[in-house]
Amino acid sequence: MRILYVASDRMEFPGFLRRAIKVSPEDLAVDWSRRALLNGYETLLVANGVGPVRAAAAAEKGIEAFTPDAIVSTGFCGALSPRLRIADLVAANQIIAGDQIYASHPIKGPWAGSVRSISYVARTAEEKRALASEGAIAVEMEAAGVAAKALRHSIPFYCVRAVTDLAGETLANDFNKALRSDGHFDTICILRVALLHPATRLPELVRLRKRCVLAARALGDFFADNRF
Repeated sequence: MRILYVASDRMEFPGFLRRAIKVSPEDLAVDWSRRALLNGYETLLVANGVGPVRAAAAAEKGIEAFTPDAIVSTGFCGALSPRLRIADLVAANQIIAGDQIYASHPIKGPWAGSVRSISYVARTAEEKRALASEGAIAVEMEAAGVAAKALRHSIPFYCVRAVTDLAGETLANDFNKALRSDGHFDTICILRVALLHPATRLPELVRLRKRCVLAARALGDFFADNRF
């Protein structure tokens, strides 16, 4: 079985690489890609920036180069349910993107529920409550683009995400203002603004970095032990 994993950033894949074997670079027109053997499956790991458009492009390139038997949208997410904790895994049973709904195959183990896919970072607790009002338990920014490509090519689609911020939290750093047109966050801009508010924004960046490490490891460990 051949599995294509699509994320927004390479920092969402260290957990995969830690558990994978036969890792090699892949010559693909995306930001970052690797072929590997994970849990007995041939895999292609692809990262191409934030948002549904760049994720859809990554999925299309991966499909052309790899002809996968399944596609997985993976990476980090924000919790909408107050029951979710840092590094908890969420497996979508459907992706809600505006008035569009995409089905997602279930996977045993993680929290299961609807996932909202939006084109911006849900920064405040109020925003998250509004998104949760439609029944979603988590929010992310790429799954709708990947799901659309999977549907177009009639390939089974999965979405498994790891939580890096909680439902009741409001982020002090405004990542939306630092999101560049190439689908990456301007780290210099984020740090420059954070230095103007060192008591709140710098500790949050350190905290988020630690959470991302935990979340990435949780994803890698799950897929290294999970059978599709």
